[in-house]
Amino acid sequence: MGGKLFEGTEIIGRPGAVRFAGNDPVRPAAGPDGAAAVRVPVHLLRVGQSPRRGGEDPEHVQLLAETEGELPPITVLKSSMEVVDGAHRLSAARLRGDRTIPVRFFDGDPADAFVHSVRVNVRHGLPLSQADRTAAAARIIASHPDWSDRKVAAISGLSSKVVASLRRSGPDRGDLPARVGLDGKSRPLDPVQGRERAAALITSRPGASLREIAAAAGIGLGTAKDVRDRLRRGQDVVPPKLRGVRVPVPRSDGLAAVRALAPADHAVDERFNELFEELCKDPALRFSEVGRTLLRLLGAHRIDEAEWSRFVESVPAHCGDGLVRAAGECARMWARFGHGLAGRAQPAEVDVRRPAGW
Repeated sequence: MGGKLFEGTEIIGRPGAVRFAGNDPVRPAAGPDGAAAVRVPVHLLRVGQSPRRGGEDPEHVQLLAETEGELPPITVLKSSMEVVDGAHRLSAARLRGDRTIPVRFFDGDPADAFVHSVRVNVRHGLPLSQADRTAAAARIIASHPDWSDRKVAAISGLSSKVVASLRRSGPDRGDLPARVGLDGKSRPLDPVQGRERAAALITSRPGASLREIAAAAGIGLGTAKDVRDRLRRGQDVVPPKLRGVRVPVPRSDGLAAVRALAPADHAVDERFNELFEELCKDPALRFSEVGRTLLRLLGAHRIDEAEWSRFVESVPAHCGDGLVRAAGECARMWARFGHGLAGRAQPAEVDVRRPAGW
């Protein structure tokens, strides 16, 4: 957000002839966070464009007016003297007959001031309705089209899916190459183009650092490293999933393969537990860093058949294929580890063959 809050400047004068009192004494008012605000005559302030489409709530104004003590500072756009946050408090001050009200100034353009108004009204005070937040998000998308869905969602109090739907229904801004995320970093809308730019840069400038490649291609440092690694391995710099290529794995076939690898046999659980307990007793494993790591990895698999069945039933349907592939890859990695051990010289009495039923 481009604007910022200013404090410690007293406003004096009449409407249309506002000036900043450089040498006049400032009368600070303590804000809720302990920071100083300044007192401004209420007749100099006006309500700006509020995210509340229905206007002020008279009952809330009356409630604030009946509150004893000073009202919390309001936020005012410095350039126009419009209230950014605190319209109800301003109306309550007028209703009470207060001549001044504590103010913090926001220095920025009206679009950023509106964003600030939405942000603070979502977090405190009289809540914004769903309709108000939706309308506010649509306006923020229009004024800040380069902000990501998650960034707009965090400000407006909506989900990123709702914001994405609002964006699709609005004017097409396909000319934007990137969007700014919650962390303030800019990321390309088309990751394929960013990766291809990085690949071309790495090829033409082999001595360039990853940071230089990432900055020039408009991608993250991790993505740049992945592109470089893929080039070295002779792979496509764009993973299949980013190109929209999906390797189909029929759910029934995948589940059948998993069942073949790990049949529903309680004897398997018992054999594994027995082997694991024996290994845990071996000092050569218990008292070495590598051994303890292996025991921890093996211990993560000490789950009985009933628990595995509960996992199977609880997995969302759309995650099934991915988890089937992941389970298969885990099985293959353990198999490679086992084959590596089997290839080493073993004592004659040790049976390194795969146990029956595994």
